[in-house]
Amino acid sequence: MINKMKVVVPALSKNEGFCRSLVAAFCVELSPTIEEVNDIKTAVSEAVTNAIVHGYEGQNGDIVIEAELYNDSVKISVTDFGQGIENIDEAMQPFFTTKPEEERSGMGFTVMQTFMNDIDVVSEKGKGTTVTMTKYFGRVNART
Repeated sequence: MINKMKVVVPALSKNEGFCRSLVAAFCVELSPTIEEVNDIKTAVSEAVTNAIVHGYEGQNGDIVIEAELYNDSVKISVTDFGQGIENIDEAMQPFFTTKPEEERSGMGFTVMQTFMNDIDVVSEKGKGTTVTMTKYFGRVNART
């Protein structure tokens, strides 16, 4: 590891843009392409939005964003301490949503998987969720 950061923000929608920009700026040290920066920003945005909308469901709470830089990659974790995910496999299926009345597309995890090389989700009902994503720089596409 060559650098790391950690930030804690309230689970408020207005903090989503800050989080995505912060992580993108943190990665600049590795000279990512514009496409790689956009991939990271999109994935972080989805993870933070999921924590706000599904983790806390309008309740107060914090989101912890951690990032570690390596020579050719960044590992990003987004953690909430909300309600947790009952069935991770089901939640990661395209179009699955627990909030169809809010016209949620159910594509958050699919988007994260598309733009990052690796994604891991750990969750405990009533205790929260951590989404850990890795992006390797200089690869032809995200999933190789």
